[in-house]
Amino acid sequence: MCVELMNGSLLLFDLVSACYTASLLGNLFIVVTVLMDPDLLQSPMYFFLANLSLIDMALSSVAAHKMLSDLLSQRSTIFYGGCMAQLFFLHFLGGSEMFLLTLMACDCYMAICHPLSYAETMHRHRCPGLLATYWAGGLLHSSTQLVLVAWLPFCGPSKLDNFYCDVPQVVKLACSDTYVMEILIMSNSDLISLVCFLVLLGSYCVILVTLRGCFGDGGGRKALSTCSAHLIMVSLILVPCIFVYLRPFSSFQMDKMASIFYIIITPVLNPIIYTLRNQEIKEAMKRLRTRSRK
Repeated sequence: MCVELMNGSLLLFDLVSACYTASLLGNLFIVVTVLMDPDLLQSPMYFFLANLSLIDMALSSVAAHKMLSDLLSQRSTIFYGGCMAQLFFLHFLGGSEMFLLTLMACDCYMAICHPLSYAETMHRHRCPGLLATYWAGGLLHSSTQLVLVAWLPFCGPSKLDNFYCDVPQVVKLACSDTYVMEILIMSNSDLISLVCFLVLLGSYCVILVTLRGCFGDGGGRKALSTCSAHLIMVSLILVPCIFVYLRPFSSFQMDKMASIFYIIITPVLNPIIYTLRNQEIKEAMKRLRTRSRK
């Protein structure tokens, strides 16, 4: 199957290229800052933040190269194998990011609500194992999505109503009834989103109750600033996902806007939000700049 992607305006080229470059540079700067600062590297929260930046860099790269090429050449064609690869890595990285954000919420909960047992529970040596578990969860999610989509019969060249290959648009290209597959695919996405949402909601409700009355002191403000940055990122990721995946697959113009926001805009906002609202990251960046001048 050869899929023809619908052409967008050439004005998008400047926007996509600027956002993609900013995403790579901003997230790379966070990764370098954490790796070069021993104090941050030993902290589970910043270790997870560096991994979140790596995921954002990879996630924006899944479709950005192809989008930029298509917008520049006005030849928007992708073959079946490339389309399935985009779909797989999009959901692998997106699912892993969702699980990682849930892990970061649990880390925040343990640090604020159970400070005495935090060092033992979230020991730095346990972090790689926790990450491996969530990467495995993302792999299971994307593999399930890919198998369900690949099971459908496709009859030849088709026009995809999006700038890159994603499940809702690709399913609509099948030349058979897709109702059962749509239910299975939505169930897979709904289960992951629901579990992550409930864990996130429960963690932050308990955190806010714990911090009640402590917003005036320095520790309370610092904890609230860290958690609010994380909560903003969770909202920016969850809202487009809910809009695109948690309803019947139909063609809406807003789908393309939500898809562009999720894969191009959101990775740019991660370093901006965390650097503006996190004093430790800003101080570490200052130390890094000072060392680089010597």
